[in-house]
Amino acid sequence: MEIFAPLLQSLVSGLTNGAIYALIALGFGIIYNATTIINFAQGEMVMLGALCAISIYHLQPSLPLAFLGGVGVVTMVGLTFERLALRPVKDPNPITLIIITVGGAVFIKGVAMLLWGKEAYPLPSFSGDVPLHLGPATVLPQNLWVVGLTALLVLALEAFFRLTLVGKAMRACAYNSRAARLVGIAAGRMVQLSFGLSAALGAGAGILIAPLTLGVYDMGTMLGLKGFSAAIIGGLGSSLGGVLGGLLLGVVEALASGYISSGYRDAVAFLLLLVVLFLRPQGLLGGQK
Repeated sequence: MEIFAPLLQSLVSGLTNGAIYALIALGFGIIYNATTIINFAQGEMVMLGALCAISIYHLQPSLPLAFLGGVGVVTMVGLTFERLALRPVKDPNPITLIIITVGGAVFIKGVAMLLWGKEAYPLPSFSGDVPLHLGPATVLPQNLWVVGLTALLVLALEAFFRLTLVGKAMRACAYNSRAARLVGIAAGRMVQLSFGLSAALGAGAGILIAPLTLGVYDMGTMLGLKGFSAAIIGGLGSSLGGVLGGLLLGVVEALASGYISSGYRDAVAFLLLLVVLFLRPQGLLGGQK
């Protein structure tokens, strides 16, 4: 069993990071389905979620309140970003909108640096730091929270899209926005809702990972890139693909860190992205929503 201990430890770490990447990838996919653009400010929503939750916890030391408050604040930021930065554009072609999201990411990061500074802030683990033993591997309780809550959020998101009228309207806009407009669906409202929902998922990812990595103003840049890579690997626009891509990317990263070197972690992750783009440009589950 001792031989398999490093492998099992790498898998635990990989699934934890992969779950975070999956949530971020789902955010990318939701906005892509609604607008056919890539929201490069998604990573900053992750950062804002972590820092807002940490600030709320310092004011009122309640983790549930910090989680819900952080998600709520960042959801409002996502709705406001769409309303003020994207909707007024007179020529809303995808390239213009993507450039705006890049500018929005830089702006949000700058504001966060002014508000919180460059220090890294801790958030307590949801249920303590006493490690659990899974065979020869050691698992922190926060790892279980990350994987468990991610699974619940993915199931809740799937139920929302398939069982609610609003979710079905968003899916209709994703499949054919023109036909959706013809049957009376307010496509503009669905787009704004997609930004709010995407921001909420990003905030949730940031809050879940904050006890493991600390919250800092520039944490969203790399997490956003990894989430985008996961979305591309799984198939941009595919919910199941986003989850699969995130978990695969997290496991590959962890195995590279454990068996090669932690210095090659990011390189191996982006190498996986390039391999998928060369062999299957549409992603592993491209076209499946």
